[in-house]
Amino acid sequence: MGPLHIVRTRVGDAIFARVAGDEGPARRDRIHFAEGPRRFAPGSAIHVVHSDASMFVGGIRALLLQSLHPLAMAAVDAHSGFRGDPWGRLQRTSTFLAETTFGTDADADRAIAVVRSVHERVRGTAPDGRPYVASDPHLIRWVHVAEIDSFLRAHDRYGAEPLDAAGRDAYVADTAHVARALGAVDVPETVADLDRVLAEYRPELEATPAARQAARFILVRPPVPLVLRAPYGLLSAAAVAMMPRWTRWPLRLPWLPVTEATTVRASGTVMTGAIRWALGSAPPLPELT
Repeated sequence: MGPLHIVRTRVGDAIFARVAGDEGPARRDRIHFAEGPRRFAPGSAIHVVHSDASMFVGGIRALLLQSLHPLAMAAVDAHSGFRGDPWGRLQRTSTFLAETTFGTDADADRAIAVVRSVHERVRGTAPDGRPYVASDPHLIRWVHVAEIDSFLRAHDRYGAEPLDAAGRDAYVADTAHVARALGAVDVPETVADLDRVLAEYRPELEATPAARQAARFILVRPPVPLVLRAPYGLLSAAAVAMMPRWTRWPLRLPWLPVTEATTVRASGTVMTGAIRWALGSAPPLPELT
């Protein structure tokens, strides 16, 4: 085992531990190697996207975009504990994505049932006086389309195997199965439908004080060790660069089109490539002797 392989293993293990938690290896073995029927076949569009390092960029963009719905943000702000236990929330989210993407039907159904149960208990009143409940199909659909749009756009830009037009539609259709199981209705199944549904939500969206606080927490005061601040900053800059222009001022995000198209895009490519290499999903580099 050469020194480069040792470095790759240690970095990959550190990244995986942050995303999946201490029980990550056991969960990974259970999810990927358990016997039983699965909804999505190896090589399917959802497998291609959800197994790629571009998800790190897409995940940050999804959190920023989702925060723009006042009722969804009120629910997250009051109930999710993302400030007190951000890594725990990330690990629960990554486990859910893995179970519903790569797991057996039984694992996926169990994960969905758990989330639906939690959604039923998450209810309250937003600062503007409107009541909310996380099981509202309209809110579930918003969280879904913001997430899927972010994952797909990040994969288009930074994915190792970009999808063609048919593959992009297949990805939207694959993810629709999970959204419907969670309780969403009128879920898009093509990219064109995804764009249409996102546009339909525009009149409801606004940057509340809670949304701006969340953006500052995610981008300015991230819960990452000091040694990882610079790499995380490059990933978050890549995520911000993919946010729609109309979201920038409401969330107090910078808009630097020339820098974003050059320096930020190049650094995003380097960082996702490095993560892909560390996690073992890229060809190995030659050993140094």
